[in-house]
Amino acid sequence: MPRQWMVSHALSKLGAALSLMALLASGPALADELVIATASPAGVYHITGRALCSLVDIPCEARTSGGSAANLTALRDGEVPVALAQSDLQHYAVTGSAGFATVGPDPNLRAIAALHGEPFTLVVRRDSGITGFADLRSRSVNVGNPGSGQRGTMMTLLEAWGWSLRDFRPANELPADQQSLELCHGTIQAMVYTVGHPNPSIAQAVRLCDAILVEVGGEPVDRLVAGTPYLTRATIPAGLYGDDQPAVNTFGVRATLVTSAAVDEALIYRLVATLFDNLDTFKAFHPAYADLSPETMIREGLSAPLHEGALRYYRERGWIEDAAPAPETEAFSAPGADRGSSD
Repeated sequence: MPRQWMVSHALSKLGAALSLMALLASGPALADELVIATASPAGVYHITGRALCSLVDIPCEARTSGGSAANLTALRDGEVPVALAQSDLQHYAVTGSAGFATVGPDPNLRAIAALHGEPFTLVVRRDSGITGFADLRSRSVNVGNPGSGQRGTMMTLLEAWGWSLRDFRPANELPADQQSLELCHGTIQAMVYTVGHPNPSIAQAVRLCDAILVEVGGEPVDRLVAGTPYLTRATIPAGLYGDDQPAVNTFGVRATLVTSAAVDEALIYRLVATLFDNLDTFKAFHPAYADLSPETMIREGLSAPLHEGALRYYRERGWIEDAAPAPETEAFSAPGADRGSSD
């Protein structure tokens, strides 16, 4: 057999093999590593980031941070490609309002999906005599570290009440992973946390120093929720922190997954596909995810436009029918849902 033919035949087989490998590995090219900015290790955000990282098929880091506002700033500055943020702070960032007024709107902020609900939670020492939000005046209250979501929601609520941080004696700025122990030590009489439940930090306060959860309501809260599309009524179910813990009525936001328009479409597409193709597996990571459904996840709490990578997946699933309107007007259809249903 001629040597030239053998070489040509071998090269032909090698070319076919490489073509087959390319076909089997077909799909969008991905970045070498995915970083998801989360928050305190004590909260559900960090669990969320770790859960997503465990599902994606590329190296992934769930990075701790100062919280929602810090994450949105890092995203804007190009320091991270994906982040978690409360729905209220997402709205502030995209509109350039509240804590983002000095830097202005972020035109590149893009939404990926909404995740679990985050009730605004007031936890107090049982011996403090605090039975409602109005009792916090002149008390020692932890309002959260600057840049955290709990701090952002607290400032919104204070504005609705006509209060400021000066109404507390004093207003503490502890991060979430320190506040429960300080409550037990008596350094503070109350702490607030905008978080999914059950939460280990709150469970620690209840277990170690007989803390209790208090309802957050009243006319200022009614007015705030009625006039704010990214806020909703919320109830913390009974029994999450002990048999004698009643259901607690409050209000809340949603955790949202966000990115930048500059982030590669293929990366976001693969992240979204991984999340929704493995949604039941994801929901098993924490009880706060129990009620997640595609319908709520692509509609609620999303003020920023959807990223093109996310839109591509949602269109392929038939969940979004139109070109690319704002999230509030997008049509949705899922099994058991009426096509084009609204909130």
